[in-house]
Amino acid sequence: MTEFKIRAYGRMELAQLYSPELTSIAAYRKMKKWIALCPGLQQRLYDLGYQSQRRSYTPLEVRAIVDALGEP
Repeated sequence: MTEFKIRAYGRMELAQLYSPELTSIAAYRKMKKWIALCPGLQQRLYDLGYQSQRRSYTPLEVRAIVDALGEP
């Protein structure tokens, strides 16, 4: 298994790393639920400049997600 690297990721791309057994849209929906359920994570992402219409996460946003959910 390759080492996870903090960089910009597409939403679906990152979600697939967390749930490779699911389709990309199902994996994204699941990750979105995890983000919503993780205390403070959603607010942290918005504080970092996250916008829901964007289709990618910045390296800072990826770091916040990984810190909260663990490495994929």
